[in-house]
Amino acid sequence: MKSEHLPLLKSVSAPAVHPDGSLAVVSVVRPDFDADAYVGQLWSVPTDPALRPRRLTRGFRDTSPGFSPDGQVLAFLRAKAGGKPQLHLVEASGGEPVPLTDAPLGVSAFTWSPDSRSIVFSARTPEEGRYGTVDGVSAGGEDARLITDYKYRMNGVGYTADKPLQLFVVQVPALDDEPPVAPAGRAKAASAEAASAESAGGAGKGGAGKDSGSLPTARQLTAGTTDHDGATYSTDGRAVYFTAALHEGSDSDLASGIYRLRLDPEDGGAEPEPVTPGNAGRQSVSSVRQSRDGRWLYFTAQDMGASGLDFVARNTALYVLPAEGGDALLLSDVETADITGGIELRGDDGALVLNNHRGAVQLLEFGPDGQRSLLVEGERVVTGAAEGNGTVLLSVSDAETAGDVAVLEAGGGLRVLSDFSAPLRNEAGILLPQELTFASGDGYPVHGWLVKPEGEGPHPVLLNIHGGPFAQFTGALFDEAQVYAAAGYAVLMCNPRGSAGYGQAHGRTIKERMGTVDMQDVLAFLDGALEKFEELDGGSLGIMGGSYGGYLTAWTISQDHRFKAAIVERGFLDPVSFTGSADIGWFFGGEYTGRSAEQMAAQSPMARVDQVRTPTLVIHSEEDLRCPVEQGQRYFTALKQLGVEAAFLVFPGENHELSRSGTPHHRKQRFDQILQWWSRHIPTAANPAPRD
Repeated sequence: MKSEHLPLLKSVSAPAVHPDGSLAVVSVVRPDFDADAYVGQLWSVPTDPALRPRRLTRGFRDTSPGFSPDGQVLAFLRAKAGGKPQLHLVEASGGEPVPLTDAPLGVSAFTWSPDSRSIVFSARTPEEGRYGTVDGVSAGGEDARLITDYKYRMNGVGYTADKPLQLFVVQVPALDDEPPVAPAGRAKAASAEAASAESAGGAGKGGAGKDSGSLPTARQLTAGTTDHDGATYSTDGRAVYFTAALHEGSDSDLASGIYRLRLDPEDGGAEPEPVTPGNAGRQSVSSVRQSRDGRWLYFTAQDMGASGLDFVARNTALYVLPAEGGDALLLSDVETADITGGIELRGDDGALVLNNHRGAVQLLEFGPDGQRSLLVEGERVVTGAAEGNGTVLLSVSDAETAGDVAVLEAGGGLRVLSDFSAPLRNEAGILLPQELTFASGDGYPVHGWLVKPEGEGPHPVLLNIHGGPFAQFTGALFDEAQVYAAAGYAVLMCNPRGSAGYGQAHGRTIKERMGTVDMQDVLAFLDGALEKFEELDGGSLGIMGGSYGGYLTAWTISQDHRFKAAIVERGFLDPVSFTGSADIGWFFGGEYTGRSAEQMAAQSPMARVDQVRTPTLVIHSEEDLRCPVEQGQRYFTALKQLGVEAAFLVFPGENHELSRSGTPHHRKQRFDQILQWWSRHIPTAANPAPRD
C-alpha cells in the first residue's frame, strides 16, 4: 500500500440490523482526494448467501444508519459537501430520503422511540451570536469568552461551554405524504410577511435550528451547560435515559452519571432525574440501555477512585441495575475485561458488548444474572454488533480487511457477508502481520506484531509506538504499517506495560512511572525481533510514535542513541506546560506523572532534551487541543538550539486526529513527508535517498 491508495481504505460502521434479522445496513466511508473529504453511502448487506450487498443511498456522506423498531423506516445522518450532518429518513423498502433537521452545527446521534413515531437526537446548540448565528459576525468578531471552569475546550470540538450537546425530540412524519411545495410570487410575499410578524412577537422555547420551512419542529429537551450524551428511550417510550455530569462540583472531577428525563408532550419543562445505584462509587458512566423486557438497566462505567480523578488505565466495566432502582451488579471482570463502545440488546433481557483483549476486540453477551458468553474471539477486531429476530450481525476488521459485515452462525462461527477491502488487496496489496511475544528485561511478556516488506532483506526497522497510553495495537489492517512496509521497512508494533487489553494491572503499572518499564518493554521487543529475524538490519533503526507514542519516542532517544532517526508526532512532551495548554491538561499529567515538580521533571522528555543526539522530525497540527502545538514547538526549538538535526512539520486546520481523520490531502502529505524523512536517514531500495 502506498499513500496514493488511501481512497481504497474503506471504513465500515456498526451495523443497523433489520428487526426481522434478514439484513444489516452499514455506512461505508472512504477518503476522497478530489473532494478532499470523506465520502460514503449506506449499503444493504443481506444474510441470504444468494444475495449480494448493494448500495442503498447516493449522498455525499451518509452515516449512522438505524432502523425504526417496526422495520418500516431507516434513519441516518447525511452531510452535503462542506455541510453538517443532518437527520434523514427513507422508507426501508427504498425511496427518496427526507430531511428531518437543519441543526446549525449538525446532529451527532439519534435513537428511535419504541413505537417508531418519534426520534430523540443530540446536537450541539450554539450560543446566540456565535458560530454563524448572527449574519456578519465572524469567529474573529465574536464577543470575548470569560472562562471560569477547567472544562471549556475539547479536541476536535473547540470551545464547549457555548455549544453544549443538547437533546431534542422530533415527531416522524408520514413518508408517503405529498411533498411540500415552496411558495412563489404573492404567496411567498405573504409567507415572508407572516414570518416577520411572528418574529416581532417573540419566539418560544428553541428548537434544533433556524427556520427550516417544511421540516418538522424539534422540541428541545435539555438545557444544561454540559453535554447530554448517549440518549436511549425507555422500554415503554415514556422517558429517555442519557449520561451527563450534572452533579455539584462536576468541573473538578471526571465523574458522570445516568439520568432519566420523562417525556410529557404537555410539559416541556421536565427536569432530568439522577438514576444512582445504591452501591455506586464515583464513576464515569459512558452508556446506558434498558432491557427489552423493561426490568433492567445495563450501563458501562469506569471507577474514578475516591478523588473522582483517578482515571489512569481504569478498565470500563459492564453493570446491571434493576429498572426500579437498587444496587448495581458488576457483570464483567474489571481487572481483566475492558468494555468498549456502546451496549446493544439481545433477547428479552440480554446485552451485547465489545471487549479489548490482547490486541483484538471480542464480542461478549451478558445476562442480568451474571451469565457470560464469549461469542467472537480470535485475531479479529469487532467494531460493532446488533441483533434482529435472534440473528446477530457484526462489523469486523482483521489483517486483510479494513471493515466488513459478518453474521454469527448457529454453531458459533462467523460467515462474512461482504468484501469492501477487495480493491485495496487487489490494487495496493496487503502484507500480513506476524504475531510475536518476547520477554522484557524482568521476564515480563511483551506482545506485538512484525510487518515485513517483501524480499530477503536486510530490512531497515521502524519501531512504532502507539498513543494512549491506555490503548492497544491490534493485528487488524493498519494503514501506517502497510505504507511503511511497502516502502521497504520492517515495522515493529507492541503493547508495552501501560497499554489496554492485557488487564488493569498491566495498564496501571506506569502510573507515576512513565518512561520506565514501558520503555524497557518496547526496546526488549525490538531486541527480541532483531535476534530472531536475521533479515532485520539492526544497524538501520528508526523510532516513531504519536501522542503518548511521541512521548515515549522522545524519552527513548534521550537515553538510547542507536537510532538513525526519529519521528515525534503530536507528543506529550512537557507535563508542566501541558497542564495549562491541553484540553485534558488540568488532570492528565498530574494523574500519570504525579503532581510535584520533581515527579514531572523525572518523567519529562523536555527535561532530558539535552541528552538527545538523534535527528528528529517533529510533527504537529495547529488545532491540536489534546497535545497542543506548543509542545512540538518547544521541543523542536530546543533541539535546534542544541545543534541536533531537526525539522518541524505543521499541518494547518488539523487536530489531534490528523493521522486517522485528517483531510485526505493532509493524510497523504503526512505519509509522503514521513517517507522523505526516512529516505534521508534510513534509505531503502523502494524509498531511496534523495539526490543532492
